[in-house]
Amino acid sequence: MSLRIVGFLLMCCIMRPVVCTGQFTQGSEAAKFEPPMGKCLVFIGQDLGAIGGLDDYKDGYCDFFPTPAGITTYTSWSPGQNSYGYINKGNDGLREKANWGAGDMGAFFYLQDDKFNNVMISIGLSMVDHEKQVASGARDQLIRDLATWIKQTQRKVFLRIGYEFDGWDWNHYSRKDYLSTWKRAHQIFQEMEVDNVAFVWQSKGTGTDQKTLEKWYPGDDLVDWVGYSYFGSPDEEMLIFARRHKKPVFIAEATPVQQSGNLYFNADLNDEQVAKRVWSNWFEPFFQTIEDNQDIIKAFSYINANWPAQPMWINNSTFQQVDSRIQVSPFVSTQWKATLENPRYIQRTNQ
Repeated sequence: MSLRIVGFLLMCCIMRPVVCTGQFTQGSEAAKFEPPMGKCLVFIGQDLGAIGGLDDYKDGYCDFFPTPAGITTYTSWSPGQNSYGYINKGNDGLREKANWGAGDMGAFFYLQDDKFNNVMISIGLSMVDHEKQVASGARDQLIRDLATWIKQTQRKVFLRIGYEFDGWDWNHYSRKDYLSTWKRAHQIFQEMEVDNVAFVWQSKGTGTDQKTLEKWYPGDDLVDWVGYSYFGSPDEEMLIFARRHKKPVFIAEATPVQQSGNLYFNADLNDEQVAKRVWSNWFEPFFQTIEDNQDIIKAFSYINANWPAQPMWINNSTFQQVDSRIQVSPFVSTQWKATLENPRYIQRTNQ
């Protein structure tokens, strides 16, 4: 971390003292579902097999570790789009199974199983190539349908509309339409009085500067949390942005990628020697980032997947050497359990 950034963070701490309510912003009200100061919600994702703990999906995270505070899943507003042979209908993966080449998705499983009572849900919502239709009102029925589903779950739901908006290579959103979709969706949810949803604005993380973030930001009145993806390296830009806008941060996607520039290295936790190196080079800096930014990082979602076993990622240079399943490494499992024993990390919650 540069001296310039350290100075900036110290200035932020001086200008915004911690208040007795546990929040970090000048006595303002907490953001939707924001835990107290010093606490961090633990989510696990991102497909049914990775999460596990279900009759039809065993050997996942929840078969080896305590049920987390939340789980991560996905859906879309891109009807007709073909992804690895799966044709979207819209709001897929909520009431029935869907598979876009990255494992089975099915949020309804978690609503039907007592093991996941009260577990929060983080939803990554894609609308690639359809943001114009959403912005124009042509997808209003899908917005209302999702709003109805979320309301009926009676769960705390974190909704990441157009997540990784700045992933130009894979999302290529129109900024004008993207921002309009946020405003339209937020308005419809308000009209329908859906109060168990928090709107999360998520960047891809590393590589996006402050100017771009400001340009694509829907606005403080439309965003409850800001978020980013943490793969190859930490991202300080969103942390700076979050402090400026006084928003809590959700590390919405995190998995150990061993990267140096455009080169990617083995991060297969099945190999215990590799696993020990990955713990030192990725996990320790990851948890240190959370520790160093307790005032704003209030949630993270770890992706516990065998990436190259899924068609979407088998030829993807970023993930084709990554098996991030914690349970396959005795060493990482031990370190993970010990780390999460810190009361800072909120796992299962009955709230």
